Formats: sequence, C-alpha cells, structure tokens
Amino acid sequence: MGAMSARPNPEAAPRQATDTDPHRAGFACFVGRPNAGKSTLTNALVGQKVAITSNRPQTTRHTVRGIVHRDDAQLILVDTPGLHKPRTLLGERLNDVVRTTWAEVDVIGFCLPADQKLGPGDKFIIKELAAIRKTPKIAVITKTDLVDSRALAEQLLAVSQLSQELGFEWAEIVPVSAVKDDQVGLLADLIAPLLPVSPPLYPEGDLTDEPEMVMVAELIREAALEGVRDELPHSIAVVVEEMLPREDRPADKPLLDIHANVYIERPSQKGIIIGPKGQRLKDVGTKSRKHIEALLGTPVFLDLHVKVAKDWQRDPKQLRKLGF
Repeated sequence: MGAMSARPNPEAAPRQATDTDPHRAGFACFVGRPNAGKSTLTNALVGQKVAITSNRPQTTRHTVRGIVHRDDAQLILVDTPGLHKPRTLLGERLNDVVRTTWAEVDVIGFCLPADQKLGPGDKFIIKELAAIRKTPKIAVITKTDLVDSRALAEQLLAVSQLSQELGFEWAEIVPVSAVKDDQVGLLADLIAPLLPVSPPLYPEGDLTDEPEMVMVAELIREAALEGVRDELPHSIAVVVEEMLPREDRPADKPLLDIHANVYIERPSQKGIIIGPKGQRLKDVGTKSRKHIEALLGTPVFLDLHVKVAKDWQRDPKQLRKLGF
C-alpha cells in the first residue's frame, strides 16, 4: 500500500474512532462576528470557563486557548477576537491577529447565531474564509435553543447557499446550543478527524495555555464590565501587577495575594467604575474573586485599584504596556 496522507479529507464523513485509529491533535478556531457565541461554545467544549463571555461585542482580546482532551484526539481551541471594520489602532491590531490565527490553524469553525439572519458582517467574514483554501471549514449554527425547527432549517440552507456562491464547500454544517449542551459533543466528533495525526500537544490536566495572570485579568475585566457596558464598552483594560502566596500561612490554609489595576481612558470614568461609596468596585472584587478562586483552586485576597491611562486605545506605547 502507498503512503497515506496525514491530513484527512475534509469532505469525508467522520468515522467512529477505533482502537487502531491514530491519535490526532491540532488547532481549531471559531470565527464569526462579535457576539456570535464563540466564547460560550469554547467553554462548553472544554467544560470549564476559560474564555470570557459577555453579551457585549469585542470582549475577547487575548487568544485564549481551551484544550479538549479526548481518547482519540486533542483539540486546542484558539479564541480570536471578532473580525470587524477597524476604527482604531486597537481594531487594526485585532484584525491582524485574526488573519494570522486563521492561517495557522487546522480547522476553522464559522459561528452564526440561529436567531439572526446572515448579515453583511457574516458575508464579509465568509468571503475572507473562502480565500483560505487549504483549511477545512465547519459552519456552526449557534444558539439553536432560541429558534424553532423551521427558522433553523432556513438558516442552514442560507449558509449552505452562500458557500456555493463563493465557490467553496463546508466540511460540515452543524447546529448547536452551547447553553443547552445540545450537539456540542457532536461538533467535537466532527472536528477531531480533521486534525493532523499527532500525539497530544499538551499534558492531560491543562485546560488552557494562557498564563494565569492574563486569565485572572480577563475575569476581573469581565466583572468590571458588568452593568457599565453602555457607558464604557471598550475603555477598560486590566493588568495584574503581581500574584504572590501570602507568607506565614499554614500549608492547609494558603492565601494568594493578587494586586491588579483597572485602567480607564478618562478621569470622568473613574466614578462609574468605583460607584457610590466605592460599592461598584467592591462588587467587582467580590464577583471576580469567586471566579478566580474557582479557576486557581485556592483562596484569594484581591486588591483592586482604578487608574487612568489617557486614550490608551489609540496609543501604541500604552497598548504595548497593557499587553496588546
């Protein structure tokens, strides 16, 4: 028999893994306009909260990778920011990050909410995807719990027709509901055979390879955005200055001290974040501390400060300092 290609045929139907099948491992990313359900889907697949989720577009800024460990495959999910028409330097950086990521992954999942018609934003992304010839692409219709079967069928048809117009074929079209955990396992089953043959790339226990400080910063940022999204949609950045185990603690009662700064763009925004008598900042601390403790598995003392970094979204020096 001739040598077999390590790359599976994207059009091939997924096979049930058998003991003789080689192990596969590789990278997949979910793309779609902001708020298409990418982060929620990542979390559902990994089974633990790793990417930040919010109903405000443009909240995932870092490439958070969730890792799905299976007997037959290891799937590393790269969560890119939504692709959009850039208005600021930060917007341009984000778009560059997206295109670079697409070129480097093994599978791309295009996410489209079942309850929204295909819009110009979706068509813009699908056109970009059509240009990436080699990578298998799966259309993922998200939020299926929000529509009836007829609306869902129409959406599936629309997605299928659009790819035909652009001259490419989806490897699969899958409806899922991450919230109801419906067909999420099936999606993983369909992605797995599209990955290259490879041993696992990460140790079994890993859920994400993001440095813990970055993930902690994201959890604080998510809590800080709660309730003030309309007033401060993007002008919050969080930097964790240090994470140190408290000294003189008994081994069975550890405490982790975390010092973090919440950066805003203008002094007038400070009051919004801090709230009357400091109550909002206190709530942000309480809320994010719960998530951080769940993530790190240890009690945490969280020290939060609000600082002004003038117009940081437009300033290359500040963007670098804040980790973008």
